[in-house]
Amino acid sequence: MEDHVYILDYLPKGRPDDARRKDPVAYGVGERNFVTLELAPKPNVTLLVGDRVGVLKEDPASPIDHVRGRVPYEAMTHAAQSELPFVIEQMVKAQEERFVTFYNNAGPVSLRMHQLELLPGLGKKLMLAILDDKKRNGPFKSFRDIDGRVKALHQPEKLIANRIVSEIQNPGEKYHLFVLPPAPEGDDFGGRRGPPRGGMR
Repeated sequence: MEDHVYILDYLPKGRPDDARRKDPVAYGVGERNFVTLELAPKPNVTLLVGDRVGVLKEDPASPIDHVRGRVPYEAMTHAAQSELPFVIEQMVKAQEERFVTFYNNAGPVSLRMHQLELLPGLGKKLMLAILDDKKRNGPFKSFRDIDGRVKALHQPEKLIANRIVSEIQNPGEKYHLFVLPPAPEGDDFGGRRGPPRGGMR
C-alpha cells in the first residue's frame, strides 16, 4: 500500500465517458512503488496535478476518502496519461538520493544484461563508463555529480523517469526496476499479503 500519491488528474464531477457514475474521481501514482491508482476524493476538496497527498485512512488531513484500487495505464484518463511523464520526473527529482543510490548500486540482472542497460538510451558503452568512473572516483553524490563526471550521460534523472513510465505503460516487462508488478490473480491490492515481489527497488 502506498502512503502518498502524486495527483495525475482530478474530475470533481466524475468521468464524462461514464454516465453511470458522477461521483468525484482522481488518478494518481504512488510515491514508493509507482503504482497507478484510482482514488475517491473527499467532498469539496481541490486537487491539482502534481499535488503530493496522503492516502492513509487514519490521516485526517488527507483529501482522499479511499483508494478504489490499482488501475492500468490504458484505463486512466487521457489527461492522466499525458501528465504522467512530467509528474514522474517531478517525483524522481524529489527522491534524488534514492535514485543516485540506484546508479551507485546497480548490478547485473543476467550474464549479458546490467540493470543500467535497462534505462532507455543507456547502452553498454555508457554503462561501462559509469562503472569505470565510480570505481576510480567513488560513489556518485547527486544527479549533477553524475552528469558532470560521466560526460556522455546528460540528465540522468530523465533516464530513470523514462524507465518508470515504460514500466507503468508495459506491466509485462520482464524486469521491473522501480514499479511494483501487478499482483498475482487472487492477491489483493499492492501485495498486502506479503512483501513486494519481482521489483528491484
